[in-house]
Amino acid sequence: MPYINIKVTDEQVTKEQKRKLIEGATQLVVDVLDKNPKTTHVVIEEIPIDNWGVDAKQYSNSNKFKS
Repeated sequence: MPYINIKVTDEQVTKEQKRKLIEGATQLVVDVLDKNPKTTHVVIEEIPIDNWGVDAKQYSNSNKFKS
């Protein structure tokens, strides 16, 4: 029984985008590992950008969020 955990920053990921992530991740383990989609679990965790770091910097302090 595969368990897939997807972590993304909490930047307005839409319900439709989450649906596509779940479908795509499930299809990936079906295609690559020959797993049953009925027993494949996918969890999407949205992480606050204050709790995410990249390039040794807090993501919320990156240039993307500076005015």
